[in-house]
Amino acid sequence: MAERAQARAPDTRLRDAAFVRLADEHLDKAYRLARAILRDPAEAQDATHDAFVQAWRKWETLRDPTKFEPWFDRILVNTCRNRLRSTRRGATDISAEVALATGDQTGRVEDRDVIGAAIAALSPDHQVVVALRYYRDLSVGEIAHRLGVPQGTVQSRLHYALRYLHGAIDAADKGTVR
Repeated sequence: MAERAQARAPDTRLRDAAFVRLADEHLDKAYRLARAILRDPAEAQDATHDAFVQAWRKWETLRDPTKFEPWFDRILVNTCRNRLRSTRRGATDISAEVALATGDQTGRVEDRDVIGAAIAALSPDHQVVVALRYYRDLSVGEIAHRLGVPQGTVQSRLHYALRYLHGAIDAADKGTVR
């Protein structure tokens, strides 16, 4: 019995080391994604930490370490979405992160404020797909895989989120409130 435990110990140490290496490689990207979704540095740090703890606990369920990033992103996004739902804080403004990701550095402050308020008004599910699409620059298929939902669901969420955002921008241009 003790021989079996000793025989498994090196394998366990290798898997533990692999997790630590992968976690180190993805820590900064994970934090940036959490920050884009939650728009609060402290919340993003907490969510990233919680997601890594959860990933550590579920590490044995990952069959292919080359798929760590999508597997972990799914855990992180779910953690962020749960935080958004539980706190449903006032304004979750990811417009600055979206502007950075899309290269729109010249947008006027008023425009960013309008977009920020419109994004904050989206549901957590819609905020997540907008962040993954325009901040992480993921395809619809990649987003669907990471969220564990059909591609049609992602397309629908993006469609309705963008339709709402366009309406909010148009209303601001016309001077009306949406």
